[in-house]
Amino acid sequence: MTAPAPRPGKGSWTNGLFIAPYLAVYLGLLLYPLLAGVWLSLHKADLFGGAAFVGIENFARLLRDGVFLQAVRNTFFFVLLTVPALATISLALALALNRPTRAAAFFRGVFFSSSVLSVTIVTLIWRLVLIPDGGLIANLLHAVGQPPLPLLSHPDLVLPAIALTTVWWCIGLPMMLYLAALQQVPAELYEAAALDKAGGWKTLTRITLPSIRRTIVLVVIIQCVLQFQLFGQAQLLTQGGPNGASRPIVLFIYEVGFRRWDIGYAAAASEILFGLILVATVLQYVTTRGGEPRR
Repeated sequence: MTAPAPRPGKGSWTNGLFIAPYLAVYLGLLLYPLLAGVWLSLHKADLFGGAAFVGIENFARLLRDGVFLQAVRNTFFFVLLTVPALATISLALALALNRPTRAAAFFRGVFFSSSVLSVTIVTLIWRLVLIPDGGLIANLLHAVGQPPLPLLSHPDLVLPAIALTTVWWCIGLPMMLYLAALQQVPAELYEAAALDKAGGWKTLTRITLPSIRRTIVLVVIIQCVLQFQLFGQAQLLTQGGPNGASRPIVLFIYEVGFRRWDIGYAAAASEILFGLILVATVLQYVTTRGGEPRR
């Protein structure tokens, strides 16, 4: 006897049950908060529950707010300091440690270990490095006869100091992503390059980098998204000082929402941050995608 034919559409509904848990979590934790934040940004609201619809007034205020505009500039400068450094240094480490030796395995663990630390521990460690009174950098400068640098109190030095802390903290994840990609490159390509007597630089630029291009794009996009959300390092190391020189957008949102209790204004700043991250990510993807050869 032949089995009865399945009814049309039954399989598709059954398959839909498998994605229902994820879809519920996505709608509840991502999509709904995003839409709720957009609606909240159109209101004059505080933590006590009062809300009045003001349209785009919060966004207009932000564009006239010198403190917010300074936070935007700080955030972009911080991203420019950290993302290229993280993308290139982690790639160099991955190339150097992509070897089946015990020493390479040991150093992979060493460089990745900083990534598992909390931001509180990282800032405590780097405060001991950066402070001008007895810090590690100050002692090294003193040893060579140079005065200490006010790394956390000078407007021109504070963001590079926080960027240095962030690069040390975040270097592990992109390094491991690069290592995973490098280990997927077929060995036959390197053997063919060796037979053709290709040098190290030509092998790197003609084989290695094109083979891991998608991972490079992924690393840059991930780091852009993460570094636009700078908060803990600036909040714990400098409280946004001196004179707002290290205040990023997320710290501005925190101060407005939880110190001034103006959550409608803070929500508007959050939506602008979301838009900046989205635009930067899309531009990065389109730019790098445009250089790929068509298949």
